[in-house]
Amino acid sequence: MRIVSGIQPTSQLHIGNYLGALKQWVDIQNTNECVFFIADLHALTVPYDPKKIQESIMKTVIAYIAAGLNPEKSIIFVQSQITGHAELCWFLNTICPIGELQRMTQYKDKSQKFKDNINAGLLDYPVLQAADVLLYKGEAVPVGKDQEQHIELIRTLAK
Repeated sequence: MRIVSGIQPTSQLHIGNYLGALKQWVDIQNTNECVFFIADLHALTVPYDPKKIQESIMKTVIAYIAAGLNPEKSIIFVQSQITGHAELCWFLNTICPIGELQRMTQYKDKSQKFKDNINAGLLDYPVLQAADVLLYKGEAVPVGKDQEQHIELIRTLAK
C-alpha cells in the first residue's frame, strides 16, 4: 500500500508530532511504500518568518531521520521542490466547488485564529493536500481527526 503524509515545518517538532505521526511512520515504512514530505507550501498559509522557514525545513528533515525514517525505505522530500504539487493543485482548483472549501472546519478554525491573515491559501489548503496525495497515487493518508473532511474532499476530487 502507498502511504502519503507530511508535516509542516512551522516550529520545532514536539512529542505530539512524534507520537501522532513520526512513530507511526517509522513502523509503517517497513511494510508499505511510503512517501513522506516536509509540507512547506502548507506552512505558508499561516503567519511565518520567511528568514526562518529554510532553517525549519532542515530541522524537520533532521527530525524525520532522527526519529527513524529511513531514506532507503521511504521517499522523503521537501514539497516545494516538486512543482507538480502546485501544478496539480491548480487543475484541482478548477473542479473544486468553493462552497466545499468554505465549509471546512479547519478553515473556519484557522480563519478565527488568524483574523489578520485570512488568505486564499488558507481556504485552498485542502486542495493542495489533495494534490499531495493524488500526485503520488496515495492509497492511505494517516491524518488526525481535524483532517477527516479533507480526506473526504480528496475522494470527491479524485472521482
